[in-house]
Amino acid sequence: MAQGKTNDWSYIDQHFDEFVSELGDAVRKPSIAAQNIGMAHAAAYFRGLLEKYGISASVIPTKGHPVVYGEIKGEKDRTVLFYDHYDVQPPDPLDEWDSDPFSGDIRDGKMFARGVSDNKGNACARIQAVGTLLKLRGKLPMNVKFLIEGEEEIGSTHLDEFIRDNRELLRSDYGVWESGYMGPDGRPGMYLGVKGILYVELETRGAERDMHSGSAATVPNPAWRLIWALSTIKNEKEEILIPGFYDAVLPPTEKEMALLKAAEEGRGSLTGQEGGGRRGGNIGIHSPLLELRGLELRKRSLFGPTANICGFRSGYIGEGQKTVLPAKALVKMDFRLVPNQDPRDILEKLQKHLNEKGFDDVRVRVITMDYPVKTTADHPVVRAAEEAALTVYGKPASISPTQAGSGPMHPFKEYLDLPMVAFGVGYWASGNHGPNENIRLEDYKLGIKMAAEFIDRLAGK
Repeated sequence: MAQGKTNDWSYIDQHFDEFVSELGDAVRKPSIAAQNIGMAHAAAYFRGLLEKYGISASVIPTKGHPVVYGEIKGEKDRTVLFYDHYDVQPPDPLDEWDSDPFSGDIRDGKMFARGVSDNKGNACARIQAVGTLLKLRGKLPMNVKFLIEGEEEIGSTHLDEFIRDNRELLRSDYGVWESGYMGPDGRPGMYLGVKGILYVELETRGAERDMHSGSAATVPNPAWRLIWALSTIKNEKEEILIPGFYDAVLPPTEKEMALLKAAEEGRGSLTGQEGGGRRGGNIGIHSPLLELRGLELRKRSLFGPTANICGFRSGYIGEGQKTVLPAKALVKMDFRLVPNQDPRDILEKLQKHLNEKGFDDVRVRVITMDYPVKTTADHPVVRAAEEAALTVYGKPASISPTQAGSGPMHPFKEYLDLPMVAFGVGYWASGNHGPNENIRLEDYKLGIKMAAEFIDRLAGK
């Protein structure tokens, strides 16, 4: 094959069975970070896969699970860094899987396994794309690096520290994020950023122990106390009432709104795409919040900050009757944040708000926080991805300026100033984190071609 750009990726077609076999080997290694199951074996597998395709690789320890790092020099002194993760969510509930979650079972043109979409499919496809370029040409058009971590599914606990301490090793010009999903209209989805997050626990306490509910006339109930506190945070119009909460919010630009309008073509109503391909099918609600539809719903999803109750625990919630006055109440909340909101600033505003409303007895504990990040839509890394997608898929990409969810993108911005774009091998019904997680093998093949074409296009920028 001639040196330079080409759309002939027949090598991938010819070796696709081998690529699928390697993906199957990857997903058969459980690597459940939350339970510390199989982590070392999975890290070793990805190091071996990188080395198999001529990429210098190492497993680098952290204070938690190790990072797999790979790099290979190219002709141009420009570098793209691919970020992925080898850890996966627990497979529970097991009885809802139609096959063993770590079998890599193939049926109906799909591979089913925990982690096949999130995120081992993307990691393998990108490594195989680099391997394809090397097999065909003997060299790459630009430098490529890989950072494959083992803690994404438990909050990337040590990623910030790792990037900070290894910024020279990781120094790059462009970045590719770990996720991406094909839409129902057959257009590949791309994402240019993530929302930030502030995840907190709010707790109230009353008596030293649960009491008989006959005491409710004389003893304060911490569950009611917490409910009253929560009612000051958001009203029935979905307005967040914390003073100054919206002050730093940046509205979408004209270019970003144009992308939303273009992406809206062919989208279904509430098909479960908002969380990044994590659900499939209609979600079973009568209507969305505020009765929004189409472009306005999408705009709110991506550019609207949230105050969400994740769970509430107090007193007795078992079967039947137990008449108690609970001793404490606890709620878990997440605030999804948009540029330029700062999670530390929002935390301060939350605490000040509760105090001023007379709820200084509500204990606030921070579980995690991360900053919102996005890449400008006209950046060369985005244009290269757009061009590659049009070549490989024959359709323009559906580009989202950000995602409704969050991820550890901020340290890449903070320490490397790395502009990032996300694209991948999943599809709108991949079912990440749920039973029967899967990818379509045709999407996997196109995803390998997409990564190879992208490297070519980016090298020409």
